[in-house]
Amino acid sequence: MKEHYFDEVEVGAQGISPTLTVTEAHINTFADLTGDYTPVHTDEAYARTTPFGTRVAHGLLGLALTDGLKNQSDLRFVPGMSLGWVWDFTGPIKINDTVQVRFHVASARLSRSRPDWGILVLPSEMRNQHNEVVQRGEHRLMIPCSPGFKH
Repeated sequence: MKEHYFDEVEVGAQGISPTLTVTEAHINTFADLTGDYTPVHTDEAYARTTPFGTRVAHGLLGLALTDGLKNQSDLRFVPGMSLGWVWDFTGPIKINDTVQVRFHVASARLSRSRPDWGILVLPSEMRNQHNEVVQRGEHRLMIPCSPGFKH
């Protein structure tokens, strides 16, 4: 799959990721990695007493999965630098939910500090198998222009 330089990307271009089924192992591994053992993520008996009715993935696990899935999508970029995320957790990600990420290029501009790089704004959504948006937001990404690009 081709990775695109900044000057090869058009505003409006869309990307769709492969799907991923979130497992209990994903949640437990994320808890081990981060030290976040909040019971809604790690204790089924406790989680049954919550509005979710079962264990759910950490919100930040969803964001991490979003970034990884985006990087496996049908619209890929030459490696660059993440400038940040604005992100909302709009619904639970439950064990055995199958998620997919959809995003598009909302804007593109040349960087003022790095003239051979450009900044993309990528509104993104993570949806579950019921087509419900469980997370959404925006990623700002800086990627290089192609070699020999002329302003």
